[in-house]
Amino acid sequence: MSDEEDDAPAVELGEETPVEGAPLARVTSRLTWPQQKSEVARLEGESVIRTPDGPRELSDVIASIDETYFERRQEFETHVRDVIGTGPVRTADE
Repeated sequence: MSDEEDDAPAVELGEETPVEGAPLARVTSRLTWPQQKSEVARLEGESVIRTPDGPRELSDVIASIDETYFERRQEFETHVRDVIGTGPVRTADE
């Protein structure tokens, strides 16, 4: 391979499209686990996360979860995704 081939991206990248909110994984990675629901709400409730329906405040999502204690980050994220759904995240242009 030549140096020119090494510098080229492996995948063509399109124009940057703004997306409001932070990825759920970024928000949950700032916490230590296990964690109580009320403590997650206190520490990160004001964080805005990305959802398929647009950005939402994490405290609004947490209010819809019946569990009060989460052993692991993955458990919490599963409960959040049960509330917000999965799929493509809307961009600011949509």
